[in-house]
Amino acid sequence: MLFGLDGVEIGLIIVFLTLFSAILSGFPVAFAIGGAGIISFGIIAALDSAGLLIHQAIDQSSDAYSALIAGGVPEKAISVFRYPDLPRLDQALFPRGWEYAMDRNLSFIVNRINERVIAGQSIETLLAVLMFVLMGIVLERSKIANDLLTTMARVFGPLPGGLAVSIVVVGAFLAASTGIVGATVVTMGLLALPTMLRNNYSPELATGVIAASGTLGQIIPPSIVIVLLGTLAGDLYSAAQEERAVLAGCTDALTYLGKPAVVSVGTLFQAALVPGILLAGLYAAYAFGYAMLNPEKAPAVELGTSTSEPVTRGEAFTWLLGVPVALIVGAVLLGQIGLVGTQSTDVSSFSDQSESASLRTQVSPQCQESMIELHGQTAWDAAVAEQAAIEASGGVQQSVARSAEQIEELRTAKISDAAPIGLGIATLTVIFGLILAFARGVSPSANPRRLQIGAAGLVLGLLVDWLFIAPTTSSGATVIAMLIPWAITLYGVIFAMGILSRNELLRVVFPPLILIVAVLGSILGGITNPTPAAALGAAGAIMLAAYRRLAEEDRSPKVILWSTLAVVLLILVGVNFDLRINTESVSAESWIAFFFANALWLYALFGLLFSCWVLFKAGVLTPAVRETAKVTSMVFTILIASQLLNLVVISFGGEHYIQDFLRSFDNVWTVFIIVMIVLFVLGFVLDFLEIIYIVVPIVGPVIYGAHFDPKWVTIMIAVNLQTSFLTPPFGFALFYLRGVAPKEVTTGHIYRGVIPFVLIQVFGLLLLALFPGIVTIVPNLLGG
Repeated sequence: MLFGLDGVEIGLIIVFLTLFSAILSGFPVAFAIGGAGIISFGIIAALDSAGLLIHQAIDQSSDAYSALIAGGVPEKAISVFRYPDLPRLDQALFPRGWEYAMDRNLSFIVNRINERVIAGQSIETLLAVLMFVLMGIVLERSKIANDLLTTMARVFGPLPGGLAVSIVVVGAFLAASTGIVGATVVTMGLLALPTMLRNNYSPELATGVIAASGTLGQIIPPSIVIVLLGTLAGDLYSAAQEERAVLAGCTDALTYLGKPAVVSVGTLFQAALVPGILLAGLYAAYAFGYAMLNPEKAPAVELGTSTSEPVTRGEAFTWLLGVPVALIVGAVLLGQIGLVGTQSTDVSSFSDQSESASLRTQVSPQCQESMIELHGQTAWDAAVAEQAAIEASGGVQQSVARSAEQIEELRTAKISDAAPIGLGIATLTVIFGLILAFARGVSPSANPRRLQIGAAGLVLGLLVDWLFIAPTTSSGATVIAMLIPWAITLYGVIFAMGILSRNELLRVVFPPLILIVAVLGSILGGITNPTPAAALGAAGAIMLAAYRRLAEEDRSPKVILWSTLAVVLLILVGVNFDLRINTESVSAESWIAFFFANALWLYALFGLLFSCWVLFKAGVLTPAVRETAKVTSMVFTILIASQLLNLVVISFGGEHYIQDFLRSFDNVWTVFIIVMIVLFVLGFVLDFLEIIYIVVPIVGPVIYGAHFDPKWVTIMIAVNLQTSFLTPPFGFALFYLRGVAPKEVTTGHIYRGVIPFVLIQVFGLLLLALFPGIVTIVPNLLGG
């Protein structure tokens, strides 16, 4: 044994030192990782061929090992760490020679590239990275971030520490629109730091709040970190729980857990929402508290006068708070009493399958004991009682085909029980009502006549729906019946939109906010998965940037406005009409809707192409596309290179050695804390891409194989990396900010400034550890 160390231990040390040296060499990280894998494999192979690397493996032919197996100890639970006294035998690090190991590595790398980069299940999710990067870069290069900073500074500036609070708000906005830490920190460092220093803000507070707010892109959806973690978390959790179930004596994870072992990127976005908002709120609270205690270091600032119309407190309360709350609460209450609801008359051709017991009870004694230990005796007894009741009633009723008479009877019952006001019309009424109310609130001096006419159109629309539209009314007939009420409503809404567009705050904040809500809402609501939502975000960012460019040049942006309307109408047509034309019988209504939807799609496409042309002529699109290509190429190259490095570690048993070490601890919390500390330290020297693709696949089977919620584990990893990237002296966010900070801001200022925010991050981690419900509340509410 070389230096008294096991050969696997020496191999791991060689890989780490080679990787660390390659990254520090100055070569591009993606190539440095791949090169480190090849070089480290060559060194390990040479030492192994020289007989210098000896691995002491457990002698599986020994009586002691056989006794453990006979005693019921699973083979995978036996390791040199848990049973150090077992007889061992010396063997080469590569038992079949390094040539065989290299051949296997080459075969596996081809397979992994095919599975994870070219044609695997995760490739569709990885495409979301490209779209989100393009979305963020376009928004950043179109100076929308500059407008947000200026406007928010005017809103919060007059408050103590208002500029710092505005940085947090804009940081959260940019995080939700870009998901890229470096871009956010650099943008706000260039735009906000000089302004804060000119207004006598403490350099420590200014740099600290900028660096911390920039890292919100790690956690606030749509975070690229979560997208990439999600592509691994699902596979790791599923495989680890299957292995855990087998060790527990059960056939599969579904039996053992009582639920499928799955987790998706969309569910992780839901889980990250509250923690991200929580951290942003803690940042803002600290900035405000600091200003209250040190007013001379964070003074209130008046940054010019607003062009918005002054509004009294009573008017603001009535129209900006009272009426909107009344509309939303009223709609919810009407839904509770059955006046608003779905009017669907669809009936399944098959009967519902009766529910099974909450847990499977027909299991082996060992599995039963494990399930009782996991779920508790009360849950097991309840499942046994449920199963007994099911068997007494004849067993689980399988789904069977319904007769035409049964289908018609169920449809008649649904029609008679349907709410008088449809959910879709009620939703549009609330949206249009909010627009009218906000317009009245931001401009009380405007003539309210058209707003009142629009409100009357809403009331008329509800009456028409109640009196003349039945659940059996076709979509086409519904549109015809609602034409007059909607025309009256739009008469007021168009006037209201004109008022809102003249309000400085809404003009700047509303468009990116709508884009963010559209992207996140479609994901969080389960309407679509992250990739189509990311495509929507990228297209929306291009059109938004083109609209801003046309406004700067005093050119008409009507093409973009009409294209946006076409997208909205396209969605409404797709939701309300059957656009399938390849069926045996297609109604005239469906043909009309189909051609109308195609016309809308073509015009929306024209608007997108026109926006691309506007940005191309302005010199914005070309560098944005080039930068997007660079970032996404780096991501995919690192993905491939990290697979190569992982295979090198696997080839000499390094992965199993690390996992056996972690599994040797009886307390899973101890294992989790060790992993979190390792990830935190590695965050000093490795970017999140390397950590996700190199480290997480090695430690993931252990932490995802414990009893922790996989959503909670993933969010804890993301927040931990965010903390690491913010921590002196090696935090990546600090280097980004140092590169754009003025000369009078020293590195010491930056380090001292971020320390309170690092403590906030640690406090946030403790909160998430003590109250996991912070992570799981949104997925539980949305059924994620």
